Amino acid sequence: MARGFNPDGVWEPRGRGFSMGAVQHDGYVIHFTGQVAWDANEQLVGKGDVEAQTRQCFENILALLKPVGGTIEDIVSITTYFTDRAQLAAIQRVRTEFFKDETAPVSTSVMVAGLGHKDFLVELTPIAVITAERFVEPG
Repeated sequence: MARGFNPDGVWEPRGRGFSMGAVQHDGYVIHFTGQVAWDANEQLVGKGDVEAQTRQCFENILALLKPVGGTIEDIVSITTYFTDRAQLAAIQRVRTEFFKDETAPVSTSVMVAGLGHKDFLVELTPIAVITAERFVEPG
């Protein structure tokens, strides 16, 4: 589980679903492909709805974590790519549905001109660390 921390002397996340720093424990580091708002059949979820798309991204991440023994709390870092600055607050609101303040990962958000499909509004790229006791070798 990532241990997020927010020291004095720097700006604060203020409940936006991330930490200023995260301690990476011993374990298996898992890098994931950026997740978009496709379901398992590559059908777009939430056309024009950044909150629905962000939730689908997180559902995909959970589906990737489960078979290797991971949980959302194992994410230590996440990069968010988004196409419209006005939608960042909505993306952050959805993040708080998945991350608790005490285990929230570090975060980088990058506004981009576009993503891999014209209807994608957000893409999330996580890195997780799963303890050896819980890790399941992918098969």
